[in-house]
Amino acid sequence: MHLDSGHPLAAGLTHDSRLIRAYRGDRPDTTPVWFMRQAGRSLPEYRELRAGTAMLDACLNPQMASEITLQPVRRHKVDAAVFFSDIVVPLKLVGVDVEIVPGKGPVMQTPVRTNDELDALVSLDPAVLDEALAPVAEAVRLTVAELENVAGTAGPTPLVGFAGAPFTLAAYLVEGGPSKDHMRARALMHSDPHAWSRLMAWCADVTGRFLRAQVLAGASAAQLFDSWAGSLSLTDYSESVAPASARTLEYVHDIEYARGGESHSVPIVHFGVGTGELLTVMHEVGADTVGIDYKTPLDVASQRLGGDVPLQGNVDPSMLFAPWNVLEQHVVEVLLRGESAPAHVLNLGHGVPPDADPEVLTRLVELVHGR
Repeated sequence: MHLDSGHPLAAGLTHDSRLIRAYRGDRPDTTPVWFMRQAGRSLPEYRELRAGTAMLDACLNPQMASEITLQPVRRHKVDAAVFFSDIVVPLKLVGVDVEIVPGKGPVMQTPVRTNDELDALVSLDPAVLDEALAPVAEAVRLTVAELENVAGTAGPTPLVGFAGAPFTLAAYLVEGGPSKDHMRARALMHSDPHAWSRLMAWCADVTGRFLRAQVLAGASAAQLFDSWAGSLSLTDYSESVAPASARTLEYVHDIEYARGGESHSVPIVHFGVGTGELLTVMHEVGADTVGIDYKTPLDVASQRLGGDVPLQGNVDPSMLFAPWNVLEQHVVEVLLRGESAPAHVLNLGHGVPPDADPEVLTRLVELVHGR
């Protein structure tokens, strides 16, 4: 299908932005920069706005979600907004009893560990999300309208939509909450491959619809997060996870737009933590750009990917707490290593720590833009 003519990509508002050019592999004169988890967390204006509001309630309040998305763009002058939401939002909207517990993360009321529990889960029809995601779509529309007034050097700032990859969602569902080793999820993968396949297919359809809704409402790029994929071997990822991630991205792959007499697809980024050995397969599931965590140097990642894949990353978040001269040297090194790829979007190699100094992030953006 084709995007509506008013979509920022189809209207030409973000097609030539630094970010979208880099995601297409067309290196702009200035390296674009944004930060994962830049919306909220470290900003005092975020904490003030969200005071007394539960995380998922904030995500499903279109006005609040939009304002939180815009705050770091105004403050840091980054080259992209990233939509404020959470990967478990589509689980909540499809009917899963999940809450985000402060200091812990997503907690499932009923973990999926038996066939009966799996049957109950997959009986929840992902198609209901086409209507249930209305608050998310409205938040995206509000944000995109405001971003037209937050212009960079090549037009309005693009919005990046995001969703959790099927394995990360499945791990939460099976474990019942955060886990260090995802032992139960990995055990299910091997002990009952049929049940695992059903779970992953369901997760793919749920999170795929979440990502698609954001793009159709106005997001100019889509990022798939696989936070827990680093716990898997290459064989397990390739055989038991990658097909579901590819199924997720099919919800975006059929969306196109026309510019300059040519048809273009919506750029897709795939990011995982601890996934240095999985990069090639992560690209092959259907991503245009691969996000690199802070453990794998960008030139090494580029070599593993054949030297022709745009990269995103990979400043070590811990360096945000180092003296400025140490951080500056580290960022310059990341930029230099990023020259090994056809294009590079500077980002963190994981999310912004909640206690990071916002002034340091602003200064980092100025450093990148000034080179």
